[in-house]
Amino acid sequence: MKKLLYLFFLLVVAGVPFAACDDTETYAEMKEKERDAINAFVRSQGINAISVEQFYAQDSTTNVAKNEYVRFEDTGIYMQVVSRGEGAPISDGERVELLVRYYEVNIKEMDTLSGNKFDASNPDVMTVENKKSSYSGSFTSGYMCSIYGSSVPSGWLAPMPYLNIGRRLSNLAHVRLIVPHSEGQSTAASYVYPCFYDITFERGR
Repeated sequence: MKKLLYLFFLLVVAGVPFAACDDTETYAEMKEKERDAINAFVRSQGINAISVEQFYAQDSTTNVAKNEYVRFEDTGIYMQVVSRGEGAPISDGERVELLVRYYEVNIKEMDTLSGNKFDASNPDVMTVENKKSSYSGSFTSGYMCSIYGSSVPSGWLAPMPYLNIGRRLSNLAHVRLIVPHSEGQSTAASYVYPCFYDITFERGR
């Protein structure tokens, strides 16, 4: 009996190091780290988060001089409308081609991931359709398409109701976004990290 107890004790002790080495993060832990990364980024960039109610009271604008970003509670997206642009909103039932210039930063690692913002001759191309204020989109060419696939992240579609998208390069629709993984591109969704985007939208043909 004593030998059996001793053997059991050895097996328990031997198993402890293996249990201690299991450092696999749970989804809840990854989401908590994502929230911490977003909060740290908001603080470090001096972002003044405003409510959706205040955003609407300001005629759906954000004060860039005060570094305002509206935070959408339901999605966790932060948005700064740098310029609404000169043009027209995408109307109900309309499907348009957009030329997009952007850059993308992984907020958790503070690494630039992709972008063409400083290459005006090589925009990404995407189509966006508005069906009763529900927007869908797909990339047809460019970096986002080649890296992440054709699906446009929900975070990129969130600004559409508030923009006048035209072709005047001197005043394009321009937004800055903080996009959590749940509203982001495919890799961010898989690895649970948030991204910052600076984006301009121009109507294509």
